[in-house]
Amino acid sequence: MEYGFTDILTLLGALGLFLYGMKVMSDALLELAGDRMRSILSTTTSNRYFAVLTGFTITAVIQSSSATTLMVISFTNAGLLTLREAIGVIMGANIGTTVTAWLISIFGFKVSISAMALPLVGLGFLLTLFKKKHYQHWGYFIIGFAVLFIGLQFLKESVPDIRNNPDILAFLSGYTSMGFLSILLFLLIGTLLTMVVQSSSAAMALTLLMTYEGWIPFDMAAAMVLGQNVGTTITAYLASLIANFQAKRAARAHLIFNLLGVAWTLVFFYPFLRLMEFVVLRTEGASPFIEAAAVPVALSLFHTFFNILNTALLIGFVDPIARIVERVVPEVLEKEVEIDQPVYLSKSSLEFSQTGIKALFDESLRLLQNAAYKAIAHGLSVHREDLQSDTGLKELVKSREAIPVDIDELYATRIKSIYSQILEYATRLQSEFALEEDKIETIRNILIADRMLVHVVKDMQPLHDNIVLFMKSGNPHIMDEYNTLRRRILKVMREIHRAGESDYPLRHIRKVEKQRAKAEKLDALLTGNINQLLIDGKITNVMATSLINDSEQASKIMQNLIDIATLLYHPRDRLVNDMEGDEPASASPA
Repeated sequence: MEYGFTDILTLLGALGLFLYGMKVMSDALLELAGDRMRSILSTTTSNRYFAVLTGFTITAVIQSSSATTLMVISFTNAGLLTLREAIGVIMGANIGTTVTAWLISIFGFKVSISAMALPLVGLGFLLTLFKKKHYQHWGYFIIGFAVLFIGLQFLKESVPDIRNNPDILAFLSGYTSMGFLSILLFLLIGTLLTMVVQSSSAAMALTLLMTYEGWIPFDMAAAMVLGQNVGTTITAYLASLIANFQAKRAARAHLIFNLLGVAWTLVFFYPFLRLMEFVVLRTEGASPFIEAAAVPVALSLFHTFFNILNTALLIGFVDPIARIVERVVPEVLEKEVEIDQPVYLSKSSLEFSQTGIKALFDESLRLLQNAAYKAIAHGLSVHREDLQSDTGLKELVKSREAIPVDIDELYATRIKSIYSQILEYATRLQSEFALEEDKIETIRNILIADRMLVHVVKDMQPLHDNIVLFMKSGNPHIMDEYNTLRRRILKVMREIHRAGESDYPLRHIRKVEKQRAKAEKLDALLTGNINQLLIDGKITNVMATSLINDSEQASKIMQNLIDIATLLYHPRDRLVNDMEGDEPASASPA
């Protein structure tokens, strides 16, 4: 039998059609159930069993363990999942990916879906003509489902006819009789195949086809399946390369989990296969070691048993696995740079709307708690470590030590670039996703808070200059007035910082809100306090003019800080608990 270059291209085309159908189907399911799946994923608790169930459900629904794993990496990178939660979800995803193998085994080899494929494509096409996105996505799902099995049918027809031309793969038999070395060789082939096609489901389909056509025996196919479990970790590993250390840890945990599973299965490899043979003999009436037609079901059974048992055995070792990857991938501390750059606004966080909003919030909170916090604290001539201590504010402002700070330079190097990239990121986020109104409102609130923060920092420079000037004046009356301004602003900043450090930020935000009335009474001209000081001759006219302007500015700064805290720590999306109730809430955004 001749098998030329055209036949090879036909085979590759059939494989491409299969992969394309799988992608269309998976993408359509992600659009149909993606937001709900991502919401479930983002609210996964520390209960590892629930995490496993979540991973299984998502993968079974969207038919792609790679998509689930990429979601896990993105959510871990954005801080929506902890490392231990991510490990649990990955374990469940490994079980969920077995559903694909059963679909192919049952519908691909036992039921002739290909005969119904074209009518299904026609039905799907009609649904894509509807105006409603929901119907369009269902249409693409049906088209993808049909194209997948058309591709599988073409694969079956384009592979070499081994039954009538056994000499074609005679060389392969030489590699199947080397004992345990053959097992390791086919395990490597399965790993490489999955890395090349970037889909464990596609690699599984090819393996099922090869066994059904009689290319390789059951035991070698089972070894390839083990290899596919290793190869599928490569997608997550590649995605983690551009992510933070938490995402890298999740990817390494995925690799360790699958490698441990392969290791213990190799020890009991043949007894495990005999168990599969026993089950298939009872259900199918044929041994997979003898009948090629029985291999797909046996292989799917092997794949399912392996992933369920591996999860059952290792679910109790989530903490040790987490500790191992924490040692392998150490925490990366943020480095100071001349022009500060965003930390959370990564490309990977734009994969999903939830992670994008979370990244936007985290970057805004980082801007507030780092660069802006420094500008405001130093602008009021207080060291940030003193402000973060338990020292009373009256005691803090007694010091006449002026802290030199160029707030304009601080803004240019630590704030301006990040603010501009936050705006650009928010624009991309809203253009790439069809966001619900509450999510749009959340993004709008974050941007308003950031704009107000920029104004606060810019307004600090003249206030700082006068604070330094009058600290040197020796006039206790003007210093008392400026110390009042300082204490009021520092009180708000201290509570905002404590909110960022606390597991229950709303408690501190409520304290911040109570300062609003005091902020409104900070204007020395409106309170009439300035008149009495002038009448009594305690301050000069020049001092009075500065105090009038600075007290008004301090009042605005204080009110803006209160508004910023309220906007950032009062989420309106479903990613976190409702902070309007009495229950403790996290510091995550909407």
